[in-house]
Amino acid sequence: MEPLSIMLREGTRQAHTMAENVGFVKCFLKGTVERSSYRQLMANFYFIYGALEDALEAHRDHPVLRGLYYPELYRRASIETDLRYYYGPGWADQVRPSAAAERYVERIRTVARTEPALLVSHSYTRYLGDLSGGQVLKEIAQRSMGLGDGTGTAFYDFETIADARTFKAGYRAALDTLPVDGPLAGRITEEAIEAFRYNMRLFEELEGSLIRAIGQMVFNSLTRRRSRQNREVVTASE
Repeated sequence: MEPLSIMLREGTRQAHTMAENVGFVKCFLKGTVERSSYRQLMANFYFIYGALEDALEAHRDHPVLRGLYYPELYRRASIETDLRYYYGPGWADQVRPSAAAERYVERIRTVARTEPALLVSHSYTRYLGDLSGGQVLKEIAQRSMGLGDGTGTAFYDFETIADARTFKAGYRAALDTLPVDGPLAGRITEEAIEAFRYNMRLFEELEGSLIRAIGQMVFNSLTRRRSRQNREVVTASE
């Protein structure tokens, strides 16, 4: 059987590319990060990572999952720090999952209930992605939203992981030692592809919010410009 890490990498390659080409992600990578859309993303992640991490903890002694138990990857506490910044001290009473986030959470809970080994797929898809592109996305978010000193971007900080590249290599090596046979490895790969689809739906949903926010910013800018021009005309005629 081909190593599971290779199966996951090759099996999700197309889905990964498709996810990167969703408008919201492309705008993010180009430096267009709008605050309200970003904080909704963090709110969605709070529920998604919460469901995932609850499931991983509940099944930490599972024959497959115990070989991939890395609580240093957990993001919920970091997301809470960011939500406190974006929403204030009462953030917990304000955040709600979007429709796409609710479906994503339900998928994770269903997998945890019916075939916990497939949580490997969701762990791989989210955490390795966070480690791989996290620092680049952090810098973009800081620059676009005028953030500094790690404020509002705790999500991207893995404080107990000194070397992301070394950690990822160890994670992939651990994947290859999991006690899975060919059919289970195939289901894990298919579930990872499905996880990318859930992420795409999440980003597609936010894309609409981003477009509306950008449109409002353009409208406000044009309104201010017209107002300034009108004042200049009035002043010149006096």
